[in-house]
Amino acid sequence: MTDDSATAVPVPDSDSDIGVATGTRRRTEADAETGPVISGWRIRPYRSGDWAALCRIHDAARLDELRDSAGVEAFLTLEETFEEEGLFDGHVWVAEDPAARPHHGVVGFVALADDEVTWLYVEPARYGQGAGTALLRHAVDHGGPRVETTVLAGNRRALDLYLREGFVIVETKEGRLAGNETFPATGHIMELRKPQSAES
Repeated sequence: MTDDSATAVPVPDSDSDIGVATGTRRRTEADAETGPVISGWRIRPYRSGDWAALCRIHDAARLDELRDSAGVEAFLTLEETFEEEGLFDGHVWVAEDPAARPHHGVVGFVALADDEVTWLYVEPARYGQGAGTALLRHAVDHGGPRVETTVLAGNRRALDLYLREGFVIVETKEGRLAGNETFPATGHIMELRKPQSAES
């Protein structure tokens, strides 16, 4: 059965805090439109024209995430879960190939809400090319002194990324899969504590 009603494209509040990863460069006027280039990827705030790319990226990468954790039977599309799981509760940024035209080169996205990385997905064809690292570093730079996330047990690629970036597992919990509570899941709660500056 199909639904003939148009799908509403999520449009979050304007996100004017375009930032740069630590040690990259200062914000320029051009960044307001295109975002800074970090580790070879342009990182900028989500815009409504990115919605189709986010759905494509999430839906492909989510299957990989579930394959070795809760099982692909638990898969739901981004359109089915973004509201309940609070995709736009905080800030959402996208990674673009800087050689591509805006909206045509989106390869991944990250969401940060209340100092928690709540979403991080990269197009499977771009795995291992640094887009996930650039997105994570950007989100961490915008978080507080302690940033946390939860990684599904079995999602080795994500776990390795967070560990490589300095996160540590503080607890492992069994429960229900966020967004599809019918399925059991095990998650590693991870955190990164930023070093205190000398002025503190």
